[in-house]
Amino acid sequence: MGDSPLKLGILASGSGSNFEAIAEAIENQQLNAQIQVVIYNNPDAKVVLRAQKFGVPAVLLNHRNYSREELDAEIVKTFRESNVDWVIMAGWMRIVTPVLLDAFPEKVINIHPSLLPSFPGIRAIEQALKAGVKITGCTVHIAHLEVDSGPILMQAAVPILAGDTAETLHARIQVQEHKIVVGAIALLAARSAK
Repeated sequence: MGDSPLKLGILASGSGSNFEAIAEAIENQQLNAQIQVVIYNNPDAKVVLRAQKFGVPAVLLNHRNYSREELDAEIVKTFRESNVDWVIMAGWMRIVTPVLLDAFPEKVINIHPSLLPSFPGIRAIEQALKAGVKITGCTVHIAHLEVDSGPILMQAAVPILAGDTAETLHARIQVQEHKIVVGAIALLAARSAK
């Protein structure tokens, strides 16, 4: 494989801050990768504006128009047409099926806002606050069929402060997400260069 960049397909549902962290790391030559396409499932997702800023094609696949399997089949089709090697779920708020995971075996990466295996699933930040833990964080892992499972690539710890709300804690976790998603992709790029 040599030094050819990893060809990334990004799945995003929201603001696209993780997408932007990846795009900036590529632009600053901290990451040997290129983003081929962004797929978003929410018509109001702000990731579109960030994709435009970086000149990355963005494709809307509204999940309301598909079954889970149909959506993943459309994702696979779009990613194959765009020559994607690695799939990064960067704030992708949909559960993926074997249709996607089998098309990109061990090459689908997820970002989750907790120190897995603690607090998998939705509302991980609220789960951590409710449990009264003193430390939470975020995880980048290879996605497997069971939600928020699969080999962990990188984690970052974030302390829970007195008076934290879901919003304040989320903001601090996001800062770390941006670092470890870039770090994890760099790790994959280094492995594939060998």
